[in-house]
Amino acid sequence: MTASALTPELTVATRLAHEAGELLRAHLRAGLTVEHKTSIDDPVTAADREASHLITAGLAAAFPDDGLLSEEEADSDRRLGRKRVWIVDPIDGTKEYAGGSDDYCVSIGLAVDGEPVLGVVYAPATDELFSGVGGHGVTYHGPLVAGTGTAPWRIAVSDTEHGRELNRHDLPGLHPSGSIALKLARIAAGHADATFTMSPRSEWDIAAGHALVRAAGGDLRRRDGQPITYNRPSPHVEQGIIGGTPEALAWLEGELRARALPTAHLGLRPDAPAWATLDAADQAALSAHPGVFVRHAGGRVLALLVVDPATRTVERAEGDAFHLERLTRDVTRAVGALTPAGR
Repeated sequence: MTASALTPELTVATRLAHEAGELLRAHLRAGLTVEHKTSIDDPVTAADREASHLITAGLAAAFPDDGLLSEEEADSDRRLGRKRVWIVDPIDGTKEYAGGSDDYCVSIGLAVDGEPVLGVVYAPATDELFSGVGGHGVTYHGPLVAGTGTAPWRIAVSDTEHGRELNRHDLPGLHPSGSIALKLARIAAGHADATFTMSPRSEWDIAAGHALVRAAGGDLRRRDGQPITYNRPSPHVEQGIIGGTPEALAWLEGELRARALPTAHLGLRPDAPAWATLDAADQAALSAHPGVFVRHAGGRVLALLVVDPATRTVERAEGDAFHLERLTRDVTRAVGALTPAGR
């Protein structure tokens, strides 16, 4: 697909990102009321919802045959039959936005046949715009930033994961921040080299950033090395992710293996590499169960949850207390509040 073939899409997405950014700045000036969805780490504001409506209404008007998926809109199976689907996070980094940090952005991505092909990421606080089409490079408008591109690598990581866990490890080059979409955009623009997460992410978190990283010649994939595809029935990537420039990504994957840094795998199936972390008895007992969730590292299970997907009732909860808390948080964000067994 040529860049010129998507010029109208880039133009519309860029305009809507700027308009949404101005809306977000206006809400900050007026003052915010913050609510929470699944936990204190999962806030939402009226600005999220209004920016989502602005973007999705604009995309629907410009491209009425395309599907739409936004974090702040009710999902619909109608998108599943569409070749082209816009994937939107009106504020990636709401926690930072509501807390007064500059580290948030508007994220608008386009997937075609499940592949990320176009991304626009706009950071309203710093007036940085990142845009690009797969295979055709990335355009950056914003303050001049010193580039990287050579070792020692600059690794952008979650400030939440760093504060709770990554600070215990000796992995070099870590730079904590909030928005994953902004991390990916900055990697694509050469301001950082790679990123990874221990917790899963959703399609709206990463679609635009993934397209930008690809446009710049890099890659983004699941922590087990499997590809990330979009517009799936459940728009949640089952595990942590890893991405960056080819050289930095290869180095980072080796470092994570050597240190056995954990990741979650949600909705575990027998055909996934992480299935091998279960012992033989659990593999036999759980092979047909649709609600198996693990946190694992170094070839072993750190925490296990088995959940009835119809009722979200926890049938089994095992493992180290710290890792079980992290896994429970990941599962709750993906499927909703869990009901402990016996209630």
